Amino acid sequence: MSEDRAPEHGHVRPVVALGLATAGFIALLIAGLGVTSLVLDADVIDVPGLGQIPGIVGTAATTAVFALSLWIALRRRHAVLRGAVVTMVLATLAYVAGVWFGALLAGAELGAAGDAASGVLFSWFSVVIAASAFGSAAAGIALVRTDAQRPRWRWEDPFDE
Repeated sequence: MSEDRAPEHGHVRPVVALGLATAGFIALLIAGLGVTSLVLDADVIDVPGLGQIPGIVGTAATTAVFALSLWIALRRRHAVLRGAVVTMVLATLAYVAGVWFGALLAGAELGAAGDAASGVLFSWFSVVIAASAFGSAAAGIALVRTDAQRPRWRWEDPFDE
């Protein structure tokens, strides 16, 4: 089946599934981190004086790695679970690495950047990142893999008369 042709069985094209899953991941990530921060009454990055740069770089890094990893899983026809787990692990590590790098960009010393990154990695925030990545990746892969057809009304089928 050509990438440009409409799917025959109701499959979603890989590029469309990638876009939907990535948008869902970003939404779940931001909402999940916000709600977790509110519930725990803690900052996602709990090192004073860093500003917003580490969070922005972490989010950009995890989004890029999520999209790239999911695209590879979609193109290589990985099973849903395998592709979702790999994407989850890589996206979580990318967020932590992005926070570390972002802290360095913000002018933090190496120790403070490490504290920021490890603070995210060893907290409930990494669980939220992982869950957002896993759920979004599994949904994106399932959109492409399913053989389900779109819902049809009885009157749409000309042979039903």
